[in-house]
Formats: sequence, structure tokens, C-alpha cells
Amino acid sequence: MHGDGRRQGGTAPRVVVGVSGSPGSLAALHRGAAEARERGAELWPVLAWEPPGGEHGYRCSPCPPLLAVVREAAERRLDEALDAAFGGVAPGVPVRPVVIRGETGPALLHVADRPDDLLVLGRSGGPLRRGLRRPVPPYCARRAGCAVLTVPSLSAAADRQEGFSEVELTDPAWAGGIRARRMSVCG
Repeated sequence: MHGDGRRQGGTAPRVVVGVSGSPGSLAALHRGAAEARERGAELWPVLAWEPPGGEHGYRCSPCPPLLAVVREAAERRLDEALDAAFGGVAPGVPVRPVVIRGETGPALLHVADRPDDLLVLGRSGGPLRRGLRRPVPPYCARRAGCAVLTVPSLSAAADRQEGFSEVELTDPAWAGGIRARRMSVCG
């Protein structure tokens, strides 16, 4: 069910979605499923995890049983996020869940490694969370070799009185050095 995100010889189009279980990542799952349906692509929800204390801390004090518990918790968190996003109903596209060990941004780019992939991300958490960790959407937008779509959380979209939500699409294939464009779309 879960793997490292590398293709096993498949060539189907992919929509890779960063998942954490946050409202932003649930919105990204919904948008990713819609994009996958529109493109005839597979949906690859990806949850990245790290050992407690990070990789450096684990190298200093390894504990394989703890590592196994943390990985199992990550797998459960991805399953719970999929259930929360889709309510136990199939999203209408093939789903290939991936749980991968590593820092979130680099892990997502490891999976979304084809130029024709679409990487869909929710907005990072609030100011406190952004201050504690490197924000994933800007990291991925700067380094991705594929298009990156960033969507607001469901609650942010619901708060907009005009009924529009902002998304950011970054596509490295755009000419003239233009890497990002903001647009408003319904819902």
C-alpha cells in the first residue's frame, strides 16, 4: 500500500499531493483528485515523516523499535487523512498512497520527479508553524521540475465572501523566466 514513491515502470500521468492531515492538505487532496479526474491521472497522496529529533538525532541515538512505531503512525495518519478528505468514498481515480521517510519538501520532490507530474500542496500552517519549519510550498515551487499548484485550506476558502479562492500555479516550463502566476478560480 505504501512505498517510496518511485514508479515501478508506470507511465500514467500523476497528480502528487502533499498530505499531513491539516485542513490545507485536505483541501489539496480534494483539488488533487479533481485535477487527476480532469487529466485522467493517478492520485498519489504523499505523507513524509521523520524520526523524532530528525535524521541527525536518530543517527546520534538510533532506536529501530521507535522508528517502526513512528512509521506506522505516519501510515495511519495518511489513511485517516484520506478518509477525512473523501469520507470512505473512492475519489474516482486510481489512488497510490505513499509514506516516505524524509523532510517534507525534499521527499515530495523525490516523488514528483517527472516533468509531466502535477504537485498539489495546501498552504503551510499559521505564522508560528511557519516559523518552526521551512514552508513547503515555496521550497517546492523554487525547486520542482514539474508544475506546482498551491491551494488554500477549506476554511479559508469558505471564509471568502465573494465565493472565490486563490490558487498559485508554478510551472517551470513557462517561458521568459516567469515561474509563478496567481489566479482566482471558483470554489
